[in-house]
Amino acid sequence: MTEPVVASGVASFAWLLLALPAFGAAVLLVSGRRADKWGHLLGSATLLASFGYALALFFSTLGVSNPEERVQNLHLFNWIDVNALTVAFGLRLDPLSLTFVLLITGVGSLIHIYSIGYMAHEEGRRKFFAYLNLFVSAMLLLVLGNGFVTLYFGWEGVGLASYLLIGWYQYKPEAASAAKKAFLMNRVGDLGLAIAIFLMFNRLGTTQYTEVFSRVSEFSSAEVLAITLLLLLGACGKSGQFPLQAWLPDAMAGPTPVSALIHAATMVTAGVYLIARSNPLYNLSEDGRLVVMIIGGVTLLIGCIIGCAYDDFKKVLAYSTVSQIGYMILAVGLGPIGYALGIMHLLTHGFFKAGLFLGAGSVMHGMNDEGNIRRMGGLYKFLPITFVTWTLGYLALIGIPPFAGYFSKDAIIAAAFGAEGWRGYVFGGVALLGAALTAFYMTRLLILVFLGKPRWKELKAENGKDYHPHESPLTMTVPMIILAVGSVAGGWFLSSGGRLAGWLEPSLGELQESHGVISHGMVGILTVALSLLGVGLACLLFLRGKQPVERPARVSFPVRAARADLYGNALNEALFARPGTWLTRALVYLDLKGVDGLVNGTAALLGGSSGRLRRLQTGFVRSYALSMLLGSIFVLGALLVVRFS
Repeated sequence: MTEPVVASGVASFAWLLLALPAFGAAVLLVSGRRADKWGHLLGSATLLASFGYALALFFSTLGVSNPEERVQNLHLFNWIDVNALTVAFGLRLDPLSLTFVLLITGVGSLIHIYSIGYMAHEEGRRKFFAYLNLFVSAMLLLVLGNGFVTLYFGWEGVGLASYLLIGWYQYKPEAASAAKKAFLMNRVGDLGLAIAIFLMFNRLGTTQYTEVFSRVSEFSSAEVLAITLLLLLGACGKSGQFPLQAWLPDAMAGPTPVSALIHAATMVTAGVYLIARSNPLYNLSEDGRLVVMIIGGVTLLIGCIIGCAYDDFKKVLAYSTVSQIGYMILAVGLGPIGYALGIMHLLTHGFFKAGLFLGAGSVMHGMNDEGNIRRMGGLYKFLPITFVTWTLGYLALIGIPPFAGYFSKDAIIAAAFGAEGWRGYVFGGVALLGAALTAFYMTRLLILVFLGKPRWKELKAENGKDYHPHESPLTMTVPMIILAVGSVAGGWFLSSGGRLAGWLEPSLGELQESHGVISHGMVGILTVALSLLGVGLACLLFLRGKQPVERPARVSFPVRAARADLYGNALNEALFARPGTWLTRALVYLDLKGVDGLVNGTAALLGGSSGRLRRLQTGFVRSYALSMLLGSIFVLGALLVVRFS
């Protein structure tokens, strides 16, 4: 690996990318209620400034003619310097990190602006914007750090900010439980990442990217496999992949802007970034890449199947995110033929999924926070801007040409068919099936929310429900329009002429061509055909006839299983949560009855014995004389017995 050049010029101030949102978070957290009137403006302004600087940094890097010189290192200070462990706190500015910086600050800025309108009547919203800024700063550190320890620092910061934002409505038990669930399940993945970092340091004595990646040949094959699997465990936690996917849908209990920022465009992509960044390690482990592909394939099917059965607007989108991240994980698991494709789908997904979540928030904003899609219908007349922008995101997600998702997801499916041997058939087939299921459940969502009869009118007439659907203010609709533009043109722009792959080459290596069992053109035809089949089936089932306002109580087993998250929560409960509870109770019992019992029992024995012995001290001389007499008689008798025996 080429040694990065020392950052200079515009890049020498790259620390501002982190400092600006961190400054905004600090000011808003210490200012108290006095910041209620202007806190949202400061929070948005700091991120817009960070985005502006990111653009300047991107164009200055793009202007470097030699691609190898686009990898720069900005050393800030020595963070940890203890004996053999030296960790430099610095930033790695290369095409991969700058791509993520643009996504985080760009989409993050739009979501901040959207939040101004969405959270307008929320008490203490300055604190909400402080948490948003804190999250963005931590996410930027995660992708910009020049070593695994620095990445881990940002990784944990993102986890903390995510916990705070998911639990924003902490007075609601479901929100508090969702925040705790996300925090704990992410700790499982974080443990895997931490152990992987320990193994790297144990072998190489360093955790900096440049040194680790240039010395990967010093690892044994077993060490490489262990490290890649542990890194994958970390990715599963952050990106909501099997078997740690259960926290992400529950995280929809937070405000909609949180769902859009953390669980659509940024945080859940951290696992994809981790694997792509660690590509020199994964290139050495075919078995490690195979496990990554299996996890991605299984997860994308899980997300699609469960998404078909849910009636909660944001949870359907959440499982769609689980599924689409599965496509990205599958892509980076393909190795050199898939790294850049996974990143491209990550970028297009950032546009259309953020737009879909913001559209869901706009619908709920106009429907008095109603989230049940069965209680909607016919909303296209009342929310025309939301309907158009949401539909464009929907078309991008299901992969209809020429929208963004077609160019990224279609390329991943073609690359999956290009995998060697049986893998091409299996993973290509799984990816195709996922495309059909995605089109089905997303069309169901579109029909039940925006088309058909307005079922909310029935509820309003029967139960007096207060529904007054209306379009959202400009602070909410303008970000949705901008994201819709990205949903339309983003895929074509990134894929045209291999633009993104060429840009990422210094970070990910050259994109290798895949020659699958099915040609790329045929894959495109099959993908669109299956997607249209899913659309047609959904129209047949949900566009005709009257849809019930309340979901039927009696349903088939597959539907019950999907509504129960394919028993993922029950499995985690049976295998981990309940045995963990039993073990904890057993250890507590052992501590209370065993350790504490021994200590307290010894103290009680000594205390009780001394209390009883103390009664012998009466203070009466006659008692002592009698005791001496009896003792003398006893001693004398004993001597006589010994003498004459």
